[in-house]
Amino acid sequence: MSEVRTDLLFSDELGTELCRIDVQEDFLTKNEDLIEKEYREKQAWGLLSSIDLHSCNPEKIRSAEQIKKFVIELCILIDMKRFGECVVVNFGEDPKVSGFSMMQLIETSLISGHFVNLTNDIYLDIFSCKYYSPEVVAEFAKEFFEAKDCKINYLLRK
Repeated sequence: MSEVRTDLLFSDELGTELCRIDVQEDFLTKNEDLIEKEYREKQAWGLLSSIDLHSCNPEKIRSAEQIKKFVIELCILIDMKRFGECVVVNFGEDPKVSGFSMMQLIETSLISGHFVNLTNDIYLDIFSCKYYSPEVVAEFAKEFFEAKDCKINYLLRK
């Protein structure tokens, strides 16, 4: 197996940075198991993950087609059934917030995101009553949009 490395930033529910680590693939598997274990033990109703991706490929985040492609591939990857079409709208007069916003209903809830032109950052949220791996989503998004790093926050809903 080839070594996969990534830079992950973990924070608590208030957004306080806990640590930033360069990890190998085996850590992702261990951490994924911990989140899923917590989800099962607490009998969570749902899982919300917020993933911040920094310094992404500007061409990709400014392309409605690429954003829609990402959503389709992500839903396949995490086994979520899309409900309706993905909505991608470019708006925002203030340069701080201008860029595409995306929303995709899924059978188990919602995927949304905002793509910031000024910084080439992405703010992605996935909420589902069906378990999925936040790490898998973060790694896929980081690779797809060629982000320099990412930050994952997750919250169990009960």
